Amino acid sequence: MEITDVAPPSKPIDLTKPEFYINRDLSLLQFNKRVLAQALDERVPLLERLNYLCISCSNLDEFYEVRVASIIEMATIDPKAVGQDGLSINEQLELISVNAHELVDDQYKVLNEVLIPALDKQNIRFIKRADWSDSQQKWLANYFNDELLPILTPVGLDSAHPFPRILNKSLNFIISLTGKDAFGRNSGRAILQAPRALPRVVQLPADDTQSGVSDFVFLSSIIHAFVSELFNGMTVKGCYQFRVTRNSDFYVDDDAIDDLLLAVEGELAMRNYGDEVRLEVDANCPEETVEFLLGRFDMTRDRLFLVDGPVNLNRIQEINDLLDRPDLKFSPFKPSVPSQLGRNKDFFAAIKRHDILLQHPYESFSPVIEFIRQAATDPDVIAIKQTLYRTGSNSPIVSALVNAARAGKEVTVVIELRARFDEKANIGLASKLQEAAVHVVYGVVGYKTHAKMCLVLRREGKQLRHYVHLGTGNYHPKTAQLYTDYGLFSSDKELGEDVRRVFAQLTSLGKVIKLNKLLQSPFTLHSGLLEKIEREIRHAQNGKPAKIIIKVNAVVEEQAIQALYRASQAGVIVKLIVRGVCCLRPGIPGVSENIEVRSIIGRFLEHARVYAFENGGNTEVYAASADLMNRNMFRRVEVCFPIEYKKLHIRIMHDLEIYLKDNAQAWLLLSDGSYQRIRPEEGEEIIQAQSVLMNELAS
Repeated sequence: MEITDVAPPSKPIDLTKPEFYINRDLSLLQFNKRVLAQALDERVPLLERLNYLCISCSNLDEFYEVRVASIIEMATIDPKAVGQDGLSINEQLELISVNAHELVDDQYKVLNEVLIPALDKQNIRFIKRADWSDSQQKWLANYFNDELLPILTPVGLDSAHPFPRILNKSLNFIISLTGKDAFGRNSGRAILQAPRALPRVVQLPADDTQSGVSDFVFLSSIIHAFVSELFNGMTVKGCYQFRVTRNSDFYVDDDAIDDLLLAVEGELAMRNYGDEVRLEVDANCPEETVEFLLGRFDMTRDRLFLVDGPVNLNRIQEINDLLDRPDLKFSPFKPSVPSQLGRNKDFFAAIKRHDILLQHPYESFSPVIEFIRQAATDPDVIAIKQTLYRTGSNSPIVSALVNAARAGKEVTVVIELRARFDEKANIGLASKLQEAAVHVVYGVVGYKTHAKMCLVLRREGKQLRHYVHLGTGNYHPKTAQLYTDYGLFSSDKELGEDVRRVFAQLTSLGKVIKLNKLLQSPFTLHSGLLEKIEREIRHAQNGKPAKIIIKVNAVVEEQAIQALYRASQAGVIVKLIVRGVCCLRPGIPGVSENIEVRSIIGRFLEHARVYAFENGGNTEVYAASADLMNRNMFRRVEVCFPIEYKKLHIRIMHDLEIYLKDNAQAWLLLSDGSYQRIRPEEGEEIIQAQSVLMNELAS
């Protein structure tokens, strides 16, 4: 018997290898580079380009306040910790510093070398001190004396006046002095903090100063020019801007609190004075003064940024409100309203006929508000239950809930007090609702309630019918004009019962509940998604159609990434549309060559979360409040809901295909972690997904 050689089975690839993962924080910096790239795109209106620059700066602020701050804390707690990407804590901080410094250098180059010259050509000018005319100098001197001098409080540094506590992200000046004051004092230095209420850019009045109608001066320039007025009889040798970014995340010990609201209020008061994590200083500041500041804040040079311009760059955004230049801004558009939910329509009758989908901002958020308003005034509605994560000030939804409670309806609101940077607003919101006799609960200790859902219980004859709204974004009318999100109205009995059970779980005590259609974190969402990925793998292995399309803000969770790697290895086509952080590396031979990752950066912030599975030709589509992140899967209460009505199911798949064809605002993630902008081939039709959707859904 002839024995032939048989190739041994290939050894499975270890999918936990660090080289298969991109560092989360470096990926986030890459996102901000893509945002900054919009400021260089001449197809974008000029003032919107300036907005993108400012957004990249405010994003970097938050990055240091939260992400870098947490890594620095980890370095003291567990300095030997290694992430899934194989980087140690110190290696992460080193790479973050290098990339962040490159980003900041690019931001100021874009401002000084691109945007300011381009604005100047449009007669929008930032006038430097050296270029002030006599009339401008005179007006600014009066402005300083009348508007600034009375409220500025310089602190001369000496034993009786120690270095002051510097507010997070505030504009400050360190001033070098010679001479003695009336009491014979002089330490040689003073600190001046600019109150936050002051504008950071001041528009020059054309008539009084013979200036152009769009001439501006930076507040920092005005203070520099007239700072000597604050130190009578002394000589100012130098005046230099600086700004400190602090740790703005806060910790509440879930095991040691009796009242979550009081605990959050207590921590919130300390946010402006957290540990220092970054120092920005005027690039012209002498080395001796820089070293002095570094010493005062106990910071190393890797967290020092010497900047060529205003240290609070994102505040330049203020000029948008001062300029009436529609030619330099995005063209306004009017979001549409589905015909089923038009004016004077009975929303409950419309929703009872079939599910209705809204896609913001292309379709108006007003039907969501009207749904709750009708529920508040409908005599057949007996109860309203809603989650609130971010709502904005003077929310019409909150007003409707208050009116419903005052009308005698049972109103329950689950407010997430720990919605980052909205904590103060949510504390006030809780108080307002409680005053109106709304049942207010703060969710589950230890788990943020991030689900977006509203349940209306309506008596119809002998039946109690459930009407629900489920969304991928917050109940916030303003962000609904800027963020792309889906919202679903449904009266499906099983779906409504699922939402009721989730609310019962949030407001009371009990074991894990069984749901009919919803996937819910921290219980079934993660395992449910993994099971659906594994099902696609089986379909591919059996020769059936197998494809996964996921659109989220971030892909971080390791088990999900490994499942997608296995899907790619099995031949499943995987298309990921990931706005921000992506730790998965596409295009690795034998691991992820069937995975494509793209990011869309455009006029609107891509925010919708969609999970679509081909399922052997019987496609399933889910929308969700959750990204593929550890926190969403295990530390938050999230819901993932099916889109079952065929027409809506087809519509979402159509939207996803448009995103996958975008060749104008899309970036492709390469296996080395960098992004490459997708450009249309010569003669190829230009497809800009957001513009296509805007036109398709135009009112």
